[in-house]
Amino acid sequence: MASRGYAVPGFAAQPPARDGKQQGKRLRLKVPREAHAAFELPADRPSVVGSVEESNAGRLPELTPIRTGRMAASPFAFLRGSAGLMACDLAATPTSGVTAQLCGDAHAANFGLYGDARGRLVMDINDFDETVPGPWEWDLKRLAASLVLAGRQAGADESACRQAAGDAAGAYRRTLRVLARMPALDAWHAVPDAELVTFADAHELTEVLRSVAAKALRNTSAKFAAKSTTRTADGRWRFVPAPPVLREVTDQQALAVASALAGYRDTVSEDLHPLLARYHVHDVAFRVVGTGSVGTRSYVVLLLDHREEPLVLQVKEARPSALLPHLARAGYPPQGPAGHEGRRVVLGQQRMQVVSDLLMGWTTVDGLPYQVRQFRNRKGSVDPAALPPGQLDDYGRLAGALLARAHAHTADAAVLAGYCGRGEELDSAVAAFAVVYADRTEADHAQLVAAVRRGRLAAEPGV
Repeated sequence: MASRGYAVPGFAAQPPARDGKQQGKRLRLKVPREAHAAFELPADRPSVVGSVEESNAGRLPELTPIRTGRMAASPFAFLRGSAGLMACDLAATPTSGVTAQLCGDAHAANFGLYGDARGRLVMDINDFDETVPGPWEWDLKRLAASLVLAGRQAGADESACRQAAGDAAGAYRRTLRVLARMPALDAWHAVPDAELVTFADAHELTEVLRSVAAKALRNTSAKFAAKSTTRTADGRWRFVPAPPVLREVTDQQALAVASALAGYRDTVSEDLHPLLARYHVHDVAFRVVGTGSVGTRSYVVLLLDHREEPLVLQVKEARPSALLPHLARAGYPPQGPAGHEGRRVVLGQQRMQVVSDLLMGWTTVDGLPYQVRQFRNRKGSVDPAALPPGQLDDYGRLAGALLARAHAHTADAAVLAGYCGRGEELDSAVAAFAVVYADRTEADHAQLVAAVRRGRLAAEPGV
């Protein structure tokens, strides 16, 4: 009997090629791994003040001084708030041509713990506001540069900072080699958390992760609601304002956000609809979010079940990715027409994580796109800028392994592994780039601080 093969939409059109490793090696002829050490400022790079002002467009103007104040706190904080400026810089750097779903903001503080559907902790990338398909090198270089800046802030010497950046690239490279040898389904679910520390050779982080995990298990909707809500005279539960971070909204705003949850419901799996039907919406408040997102519209919604046990949802404005204007310049045009930005964030997160929040979805409020997710879903994170110098390289290896696994969901691990290779050429090049870019970020941060002192930019520190 003749062998059979079928072309089925959504599946491989023909048997997958087995020469991915060789394909990756051939890419080195176009872009040698050593080339990734290079960095030169683009001729059309905006000024630091101009880039901050441009990124503030469309944000709530009364909150942008908080964002500026947070970015001015340190060079590492500046990097965290300037994903668009770094994308502008990266657009002129060499890339191998392999596309992956990017986090878009893969700095070292955007990896952490969170709860799965059964409350067990997993570790992965945990911020996807900028997610978009693009060159995998951008995420890796942002991670490496952030490790250098975090190490400098923590007082580590230059050798330790460079080592952490190189170790992140090395763990990325080695993880891809492991994934490339696995069956597709096994690779998809790879790097289980119980084995992650051993896999990444990050044993010195064991106690740190144990402490973070203990705090994360207590970081729940119930704890936030107990601290941030009160029962009023009419028996209803309401958020207690704590300005400027948590504040009341008008009845009209609250109604608009609450009503938008009907549209959100349609974006989550149908099997969860009976679960959502067991909750009643009690209140809505505005809550300021992290450095990169300060000034965007973001709400917390209090829902209670029949036992008055709380579930808090975050309804957060989803702006276009800051990377998007720079991808076309780098030869990575947008894939498909522009769609709902909340959907982009949610699908990008689901494509990169092994386990995602089951209640993630998206909706539209007053004509603007939003993402919806659980708030305080047992989230916990390591502050890389507070790690002892001897633990920074362990953390770099941990993050590098997670990033590789995330990229391998949408890029061929064999091709990437073939390009990255067995030797340390890529590690050294990425580390060299990271040091140079960290120097650049420190200079940018100094310009921001000077602009604040001159009164050119308003900043509200310590919020």
